[in-house]
Amino acid sequence: MGSRVNLSTSFHPQSDGQSERTIQTLEDMLCACVLDFSGHWDYKLPKMEFAYNNSFHGSIEMSPFEALYGRRCRTPVCWNEVGDRKIYDYELAEKSVERIKLIQQHLRTAQDKQKKYTDRRRIELSFEIGDKVFLWISPWKGVLRFGKK
Repeated sequence: MGSRVNLSTSFHPQSDGQSERTIQTLEDMLCACVLDFSGHWDYKLPKMEFAYNNSFHGSIEMSPFEALYGRRCRTPVCWNEVGDRKIYDYELAEKSVERIKLIQQHLRTAQDKQKKYTDRRRIELSFEIGDKVFLWISPWKGVLRFGKK
């Protein structure tokens, strides 16, 4: 699938934007739940997870559930629908590969859009030998330990 692992340092949330965005969304959902249900958020957590996994994500242009399983989630509202049942084999694998390619294409598009947005504010810097520049040196000299002598 072309995935890669990026390690991040602790207490540096900027290095892992995707996780931070997910956490922020879940925090917003929890905040609304605490206000609405007077503090009993832990009982509503499975429903919030269900809502998040079935909500539309613009970067992949589908819900995470649909991306994972290749179909829309059947909510309790849809449980009475009757349809033909199929046994999947090669068809399922083929559709999964197509879905992965589609998601990768949507992610590339979203990344390009984000890059264009970021590049609008970025200025290309070039230095020549002998140019004067400002250099910021951290006041920290190393790890300091505080305690009694």
